[in-house]
Amino acid sequence: MARHKRSHPHGSPNRPRMWGKHAVAAALDNPERKVLRAWATQETAGLMQFPKDVPVTFADVADLGRLVPHDAPHQGVVIEVEPLEDIWLGDIISSAPEQALLLVLDQVTDPHNVGAILRSAAAFGAVGIVTQDRHSPPESGALAKAASGALERVPWARVVNLARALDEIGEAGFWRVGLAGEAEMDLKDALGPARVALVLGAEGPGLRPNTREHCDAVARLPISAAIESLNVSNAAAVALYAASIA
Repeated sequence: MARHKRSHPHGSPNRPRMWGKHAVAAALDNPERKVLRAWATQETAGLMQFPKDVPVTFADVADLGRLVPHDAPHQGVVIEVEPLEDIWLGDIISSAPEQALLLVLDQVTDPHNVGAILRSAAAFGAVGIVTQDRHSPPESGALAKAASGALERVPWARVVNLARALDEIGEAGFWRVGLAGEAEMDLKDALGPARVALVLGAEGPGLRPNTREHCDAVARLPISAAIESLNVSNAAAVALYAASIA
């Protein structure tokens, strides 16, 4: 007997579910995002601009809670979407202005961290983020919620080979600064050129050796000795601020 694949109750990589007012509103406002269906309370539905072709099911808070992972803060609205179309790295860097910030993530896989980094990237006007396709999280509700709408606004290029991508970034005139706690140089001393690519590694392993070799400089954030390191999303926010005012 043939087995029928059951749909995942909380969405799937091919049909992710998003929740929360900011994440959903941003998805609805994004002309590049295909929204397949929606569930909402009567009250929250009145605050959303659902397209006429999107089927909306009215549900109570408890029913919505069963559509998302346990304790996810859905805020009365859940949508199912198609993932965004792939964005090419070449398109991001070729359209970047003379003064630009770019984030490169080396095997940062936690969706909450990547979502928070997207949010900081939007806040400081970064032209995009770059990750390795095999070592980065897919679009998901948790990532979109942490990004608070930035998933729809910040270009995200997924590449096969991060070292080759860093070569391409360097050829486009970006000064590539890797962040590492053990570096001797402070970040402010490593900055200078108008186009900057900040390269951050995963918590624990940090930057891989091959990634370091493709950076123009390796620097650290001058944090207090009272704490060993910052969460990668916090480090990204601090580094973006420092680079934006340099």
